[in-house]
Amino acid sequence: MKTKRYCYSCDLKDDPKLIAEYKEYHAPGNARPAITKSIKDAGIVDMQIFLTGNRMFMIMEVDETFDAKRKAEMDAENPAVQEWEQLMWKYQQGLPWSKNGEKWIELERIFKL
Repeated sequence: MKTKRYCYSCDLKDDPKLIAEYKEYHAPGNARPAITKSIKDAGIVDMQIFLTGNRMFMIMEVDETFDAKRKAEMDAENPAVQEWEQLMWKYQQGLPWSKNGEKWIELERIFKL
């Protein structure tokens, strides 16, 4: 199976209590089944989120069926995903240069070995 990698960044609100809560939501075994199902159903094979300070980086490995626009449409029609996204706004915020209402921004690759 051929995969492709997407990398995104987003900030958490710079509040240690909120960051700890966010990390707990994402701790092993705490993932909501409806959310992980929506991720896998979209063709995302693997997803990892890394944190440094309050800046996060998400790395996704996707299969050939993945389409970002289709994923957004699927999410918009899924009440469980919409509830999750609303909850995450308590913790997440856009990068300083993001547009209003925008959180995860795709990273531009500038080097590859």
